[in-house]
Amino acid sequence: MKSKFVAVLGSVVWLLLASTSLIAQSDNNYSKQTPWGDPDISGMWSYASLTPLQRPGRLGEKEFYTPEEAATIFENTQQDVADRPGDVGSYNYQWFDRGEISADLRTSLIVDPPDGRLPVSETTIAKQREQAAYLRDHPADSWLDRTNWDRCITYHGVPPVSSGYNNSYHIVQNEDFVAIHVEMIHDVRIIPIDGRPQLHGNIRQWNGDSRGYWDGDTLVVRTANFSEKTRHRFPSSKNTIAVERFRRVGEDMIDYSFTVEDPTVYTRPWTAVRPLPRLPDYRQYEYACHEGNYAMTYILRGARVEEAREMETNTPEN
Repeated sequence: MKSKFVAVLGSVVWLLLASTSLIAQSDNNYSKQTPWGDPDISGMWSYASLTPLQRPGRLGEKEFYTPEEAATIFENTQQDVADRPGDVGSYNYQWFDRGEISADLRTSLIVDPPDGRLPVSETTIAKQREQAAYLRDHPADSWLDRTNWDRCITYHGVPPVSSGYNNSYHIVQNEDFVAIHVEMIHDVRIIPIDGRPQLHGNIRQWNGDSRGYWDGDTLVVRTANFSEKTRHRFPSSKNTIAVERFRRVGEDMIDYSFTVEDPTVYTRPWTAVRPLPRLPDYRQYEYACHEGNYAMTYILRGARVEEAREMETNTPEN
């Protein structure tokens, strides 16, 4: 009982310290410039987050957790892992790149609409159900049924939503370009900021085509021209447009938000916020996905074995 109390108390203290730390790193008067006069957003940054993209439906209009509520969630997660000895899910809980909780203890990254939920259309919901039903029956007919991530092609589009690990950006910049090296599957986004136009609509890319410009001290990046094969961690299509905003508000913090619009998927645009804390001592390593992607081989082989067993079971005995 004592150890549980200490764990809860420690979690509350940790949450309060994390919140205080993030708030302390934000300064509306902060200014750091490159030698050529642009705001300096270079460095290593984390987009890991404990806050989910969507607000859980059971929370209704509840926008923030109290520190005590957040501590209880943390404790329950710990207990859930402890109750499953030998079964740690995809990764051991202790090794997840969990990031920091938002400074204001938000219940979702989405801040607009106010309910914190994706404003998907009824047509989109029906299509999602249809796709889910198909994948239940055809999870691995071929590699084309697997995700772009499984296939080591790319992660989950632009902007990415944090996952269990490798949630880091390495940003470099010069007068004409900003480059963002995304650690997950080592995607590199080359973002022109020299005023050149968007690519022609016939040219489609896995991570779209990004164009940026400085709006005062904020880098605004518009990404369009996604491929029909692009898969985000939220509903999207080739018509999806994402607008990101990067504003450095302290030596160790970037205030980051993104807005997604797609009238073929959503009933209205939606916006999410996600602070990017600096990772001063972090080093990105190569994500050699293809070189060690034996998972794809065994996923497809396992599916063929299951099909053979099913055929054998359903074959009438002679």
